[in-house]
Amino acid sequence: MKLSLLRDRLRCVANFRPVLETPVMGEYLRLLDALIAENPNAACESWATLYYLLKDGGHDGLGGWLWDALRFTETPYGRLVEQGGADDSLSAAAGEELATFQMAAITELSSPLLQQFPLPRLTWIAGWDFDALTDFYRANGCGVFARYRAFRWTGKELLPIPQPDSPQPWELWGYQAQRQQVADNAKALLEGKQVNHVLLYGDSGTGKSATVKSLLSRPDLQGLRIIELDKDHLEDIPTLVRLLDGRPQKFILFLDDLAFECRDSTYAQLKTILEGSLERQRDNVVIYATSNRRNLVRQTAAERQGDEMDLAETIEETTSLVQRFGVRIPYLSLTPKEFLQMVTALAETYGLTLSPDELRERAKQWELRHPGRTPRIARQFIAYELDAQG
Repeated sequence: MKLSLLRDRLRCVANFRPVLETPVMGEYLRLLDALIAENPNAACESWATLYYLLKDGGHDGLGGWLWDALRFTETPYGRLVEQGGADDSLSAAAGEELATFQMAAITELSSPLLQQFPLPRLTWIAGWDFDALTDFYRANGCGVFARYRAFRWTGKELLPIPQPDSPQPWELWGYQAQRQQVADNAKALLEGKQVNHVLLYGDSGTGKSATVKSLLSRPDLQGLRIIELDKDHLEDIPTLVRLLDGRPQKFILFLDDLAFECRDSTYAQLKTILEGSLERQRDNVVIYATSNRRNLVRQTAAERQGDEMDLAETIEETTSLVQRFGVRIPYLSLTPKEFLQMVTALAETYGLTLSPDELRERAKQWELRHPGRTPRIARQFIAYELDAQG
């Protein structure tokens, strides 16, 4: 294909327009313009810039970059396929445009104009086709949710987290029954079943947050996405849920370390979001929250004063939020026996060379100085002893 025809076909791309409007494709078009106009200096500059952009993104050529861009950019055709829709006209147009991108990926731009410059080499190959792209959309969806599994809501946009803090299941100690209950609810969500919102409550350091984050490490939950948001952004949840509606992935909205003062009106907003809003509940979104407080809403003795009717109403109002969570999972401190068992297991795992009696005695002394029999306290004790051991 002549370079002028390739350039003209690229400029007519419509369905994949967001791909065409990226810096990489913009520089590629400028390179074609320079080669067609036989402007060696402009061609050299565009080649160097294109090479930099591709290598900066971890690619050796345009073909690899295009494969990522086509999969992970949201387009009308990608949304059509991920939702299981059908549109012959749109599919035909997308196929024609993809053929144009393939031609760009395999057309080696080895013009005599460039031979006078010591330019770095690029590879010109496309190891993908229209069927491969369609199959990817069908299995994974398109856009940012196909590329990343963890996000943070900033109040204005979703910020992808390329490398989330997601512990492997074997890194978590104790509370197997609780963790399994959390995972079972997520698995039911992936299977399209009706699920409940989940509250993990209990003592600090027991691994509530780690349990939720570890879901991303489970191979049986690959279709799961987790979006973390702060209490300050609770009012954004309806907007966020609408954004996720119709997506093939399943989403956990993660509210970590949640607690409210009695006079904090925002907990009423969460009550409505969980249950009671006129807006329908989506079947691909569920809320997981963690809290050190069982009832989520702090209430002082002074706030409970009044006649018996007012007292009952006050208690009902402040406890009604937690009742919106259909699954409530307690994470309580370990018993002394369970704590010592955990310390012993951690010592064996990390190679701490202490006799059983000495390990037990030191663990008891540590617990006295660091109140709380939790996995966090146990790990801190082991880390201290390993450092002392050298």
